[in-house]
Amino acid sequence: MSPTSQNYRALLLSYYTYLLTYMRSFITPPAPIPAGSVLAVSLSPTHSFSKPAQPSITLLKGLGVDGDAHCGTLDQHLYHQLRDRRANKSPSLNLRQVHLMPSELFEDIEAQSKDKGEGGVEGGGEGEKVEKVDPVQPGQLGENITTRGINLLALGRGTRLKFVGQGGKACPVVKVTGLRHPCKKIDEFRKGLKDKVLYKDGNKETKTVQRRAGVMGVVEVGGLVEPGMRVLVQPARVFEALGVV
Repeated sequence: MSPTSQNYRALLLSYYTYLLTYMRSFITPPAPIPAGSVLAVSLSPTHSFSKPAQPSITLLKGLGVDGDAHCGTLDQHLYHQLRDRRANKSPSLNLRQVHLMPSELFEDIEAQSKDKGEGGVEGGGEGEKVEKVDPVQPGQLGENITTRGINLLALGRGTRLKFVGQGGKACPVVKVTGLRHPCKKIDEFRKGLKDKVLYKDGNKETKTVQRRAGVMGVVEVGGLVEPGMRVLVQPARVFEALGVV
């Protein structure tokens, strides 16, 4: 075999190896992120800001949480409905069927409150009495599912969260659609709380905004979700940062 033929075969083999690797990137799903867990579940049949904790909730495919005010194929958020009517638009699809919140946020809020002297007499200056503020509890910020051990805010759009019970039988799936934008009701619930979940750097050029009030999702597979279940995280094939929904 001539040197030219050998070089051609080597080049051809290299090309096919590259092509096979490229195709596998579309066939092989991304590796799952380490599992987290469900700390609490909540729902409310009314549009109250906080949602009472429940022993369990039932997810309905394409709808949301059974019995919750935000359950439905169309957006149930009262402000969004008003916005669509004013703009003479058709009702928007419901991308906010399930609201998930990391419990680590509550701990961070409590730490910030203590640093600013909001956590009791101990946090204030000498001789200064500070109003006692109880820690935020699951459901009080309006979420349906409170998680533990998952950085929800770092997930990409289209990430799937699979809820696994004992024996792996119960496996509801929620697909993440975007971020929740903290509204003024957070300050109505507790004065000054909005600043702890909505960070703005004040730079007019970068205008960096960090929303920390959890993520929204839609139900792909229905079923029962209860505290103690594992949450398996399956990233989307292509990462897309979360926007507001």
